[in-house]
Amino acid sequence: MNLRISSLAMAAVLVFASLSSCSNMEGNQVKTPFSGKKYLSDARHFRAVGMGQSANLSIAKSKAELESKKALAQQVQTNLKVVSDNYAQELVGNQASEAIERFETLAREVTNTTIGDIRTLGEDIRQLDDNTYRVHVAIEVKKKAMLRFLKDKARNDAKISELVRSQMVMLLDKEIERLDSEEK
Repeated sequence: MNLRISSLAMAAVLVFASLSSCSNMEGNQVKTPFSGKKYLSDARHFRAVGMGQSANLSIAKSKAELESKKALAQQVQTNLKVVSDNYAQELVGNQASEAIERFETLAREVTNTTIGDIRTLGEDIRQLDDNTYRVHVAIEVKKKAMLRFLKDKARNDAKISELVRSQMVMLLDKEIERLDSEEK
């Protein structure tokens, strides 16, 4: 009987050890600030989170802000690509590729431009054991506000032809109307 109990105990230890080693191979889950559905883009907002780390707090903040704006710009660029692809058949001839290219350029310019409608959802500042600072920043901008901003930029862009400008404004107006109809 003792032999059987020790065999069962040994088997239990082996099973537990193998299960423990399996979970370690998958790694440990890390919870970061501003994770979760509340901080993901949705039908009305583009949202992004950035992280920066430095021995200097202001540099850590700047890095986090830059990273969050870069992530926001990538979302805008992807969204504009989808918009331009959806309406590509409505664009006129050779000007269509120029309009799509200008959309992509405008989206990249977003990272270099201050947009008044960007709202900070939160900022998490931590001083680490090595005396460096780690900053997480969550930001959002309303999609319609971003599209209006890009429309204004397109209207004032002297580098593009009048036809391309009017096509871009038309596409942005249609997308703003689509967002309006989804809100109702």
